Amino acid sequence: MSETNDDLRRSLGVFDAVVIGLGSMIGAGIFAALGPAAHAAGSGLLLGLALAAVVAYCNATSSARLAALYPASGGTYVYGRKRLGDFWGYLAGWGFVVGKTASCAAMALTVGSYAWPSQEHPVAVAAVVALTAVNYAGVQKSAWLTRIVVAVVLAVLAAVVVAIFTSETSTADRLHLDGVTVGGVIQAAGLLFFAFAGYARIATLGEEVRDPARTIPRAIPLALAIALAVYALVAVAALSALGPQRLAEATAPLSEAVRVAGIGWLVPVVRVGAVVAALGSLLALILGVSRTTLAMARDQHLPHALAAVHPRFRVPHRAELLIGVIVGALAATADLRGAIGFSSFAVLIYYAIANASAFTLGRDEGRPHQVIPLVGLVGCVVLAFAMPLSSVLSGVAVLGIGVAAYAIRRISRSTGLPRIPARSEKEN
Repeated sequence: MSETNDDLRRSLGVFDAVVIGLGSMIGAGIFAALGPAAHAAGSGLLLGLALAAVVAYCNATSSARLAALYPASGGTYVYGRKRLGDFWGYLAGWGFVVGKTASCAAMALTVGSYAWPSQEHPVAVAAVVALTAVNYAGVQKSAWLTRIVVAVVLAVLAAVVVAIFTSETSTADRLHLDGVTVGGVIQAAGLLFFAFAGYARIATLGEEVRDPARTIPRAIPLALAIALAVYALVAVAALSALGPQRLAEATAPLSEAVRVAGIGWLVPVVRVGAVVAALGSLLALILGVSRTTLAMARDQHLPHALAAVHPRFRVPHRAELLIGVIVGALAATADLRGAIGFSSFAVLIYYAIANASAFTLGRDEGRPHQVIPLVGLVGCVVLAFAMPLSSVLSGVAVLGIGVAAYAIRRISRSTGLPRIPARSEKEN
């Protein structure tokens, strides 16, 4: 099929897709979610990590099968529309855009808090501007930059793990499970799921991946498995160095862990690693949100002007600029923990719809074992509503605004007002 002016360039292979997913997951998980998760679960942090991994595996399997069948930009927005109907696709897309926009702000604030704590918000805004410019120049440039980011972060985390495990202060006695509650473990799993959600970036790039039917099903599970292994090693190291109480209280858990382990010279290295990791996550997040915005604009769920693709760089440049402006505004005003909680709720709803979509697949469409999407669906709903009450209420309110906008649009259609046909309608 020839490439048209409305199509994105297919330039990403398995390696690039895995790296983009890792860039999203590792930055968010290690440097933003470990502390809050330890606060919720205490010494049950590893149980929460295991639960989050089970739900993430189900989501990854469902997303991989769907992405291979529907290799277009938009992820679950596309799957929900194709399998469940227009409303559910729209709700998934809306949840993804608003939830991941909050994630972008959280990652930008993480950059600011580690790089220059007293100027957290200005540094966060500067990071958003810089990485929006990188994405504007083309997805292949973004993939190359993400390779560097992932290599640096993995090197720093390996140094942290080795240093703590070889330290005299490291002890397995701090991993006991006294005082662990089911509710705390579930809430920790929801917070840690925020860290695993990066593999969605691979699915939302379906229109820019070479041979998507082969590449996406390989890249998603591989990225998830690597991230889980890294998370488990780092979580065990942090718990063994600090214990659950100090880990929960630490504002910079890994920096505190190496300091307590008597390796003070490594603290600046960890701070640099945190900044690089958050930048990598922010880069991939902006990339994914802009692609879902593109898909929704093509179908008139968002202003059609946002569906424009740059004639030279082959990227959705208007969508990228709009997301950059919104994230920059949030980074200038938002609270880090509030952004993480809100994002987790909205993205879990997004994945619940992905699992429901996968449940409808037939055997000839590559359906996974039906237990997998069922466990993923139930797990997403349980984790979403186990989040702190403020996150649940704000999430329900924002999703409600999206539903109201959808209803207004449907009413305007029924009145017979003229509209531009969606791209998918033109193709059918």
